[in-house]
Amino acid sequence: MQVADWAAERGDAIIVTLGLGSCVAIMLHDPQACAGAMAHILLPSRSLARDTTNPARFPETAVPLLVERLTTLGAEPRRLVAKLAGGASMFAQLMTPGTIQMGERNIVAAREALRQAGIPVTREAVGGGAGRSVRFHVADGRVEIRAVGADAIVI
Repeated sequence: MQVADWAAERGDAIIVTLGLGSCVAIMLHDPQACAGAMAHILLPSRSLARDTTNPARFPETAVPLLVERLTTLGAEPRRLVAKLAGGASMFAQLMTPGTIQMGERNIVAAREALRQAGIPVTREAVGGGAGRSVRFHVADGRVEIRAVGADAIVI
């Protein structure tokens, strides 16, 4: 999937997003229904964008969208758990010291949107300075993450 895109699947599907920099992948999973969804969010808030028509761009609109789509696939909102990946500070050396990075703002906004939806974050691989690629295995909720210059991890 691309930046500011989303997908919801059931069964043996694998949802993939490549090149997460400061963006954050929000993954929701219902283990009982074997259903999962991912949004590749771009910005922490609609207030930062001129075009707010795509709900997958922002955590505050992406989380309700994913919950709604998962419900149509047989998931129960109360069973959903979340995982997060991304939110790197790709250009930290170019920023003024003490400035809050876009990646960190995306992480905070994603956590807050999930808290408001009552969805616990069970695992995350966020922050740092390297981009990541993510493979979300819908059947069991496993998330494989590859970061530039690092071994793959599973969360």
